[in-house]
Amino acid sequence: MKGISLLKSQRLAVLPIDSYDLDAELSVVDRHEYGGEYDALTFGAWSCHVLANGSGAESDIAFRPHSGRLALTELGKQLPGIMSLVTEHFSLDRLQWVRIFSLRDGIMAPHVDFLEFAEPGTRLQVPLRTSEESLHSENDIVYHLRRGEVWKIHTTEPHSARSTARTARLSLCLDFSDAEEPVAIRNDVPATEPIRIIERPAATEAELEELVGSGRTMTPETIRADFRRFAALHYERHAHAAAVFDWYEEAARRSGDAGIVAKAQAFRRYCIEKRADGETFDW
Repeated sequence: MKGISLLKSQRLAVLPIDSYDLDAELSVVDRHEYGGEYDALTFGAWSCHVLANGSGAESDIAFRPHSGRLALTELGKQLPGIMSLVTEHFSLDRLQWVRIFSLRDGIMAPHVDFLEFAEPGTRLQVPLRTSEESLHSENDIVYHLRRGEVWKIHTTEPHSARSTARTARLSLCLDFSDAEEPVAIRNDVPATEPIRIIERPAATEAELEELVGSGRTMTPETIRADFRRFAALHYERHAHAAAVFDWYEEAARRSGDAGIVAKAQAFRRYCIEKRADGETFDW
């Protein structure tokens, strides 16, 4: 119960997702190619697939606010069942982006969204296919989003996602303008299960020393791949998401390479502190 009281992300509703026959369409998403725009933040098999945005271009993946009308992409036109799920339960008035995030045997670095924009929007996620191995985190809390649950993700706190499953978790992501105005949800069903918080033991000093001590073998060629171990420990041991960067920076110092230390510090800034509009991170 302690975790629930501190969790800023909110479960807003549960949709009658079993009323929709989505298996064939989810297979289309599985086969859809991804351009790699968020590769700096992701480790393993993570991808983003755009069903609707302001331009209607399937290659237009990187989120940004816009004032135009929502336009279906070619992929969105191939997924009428998923788009029906959207239009039957949500108003399109403030909806700016409809995407599906795919995650399989991978992890996303802890990050803060909307750093590069003057005003944050409202981001909802609805898992369309998931399993117990697929988890989200926010600050020091790890939790599970069940299939069909509608979650308002508190994007301005450090948060991330991980899945160790071999089958991709597919989560519908809906971005609305205005962070303050509630999003109306129609035709939902009562929640029958409590919010699922994952309890984790505290890390031991020996575990942290082993992780941080691995920095002695860090090289410019391995620093990107090395980060995944640090992000993973946050899911296995009770720690704040931002602590991942503390561990990583200390490990970088153990390398004795000033360039590696600077890269670790820059990645922290990019993920959770400051990021310019259109800025990318070069590993």
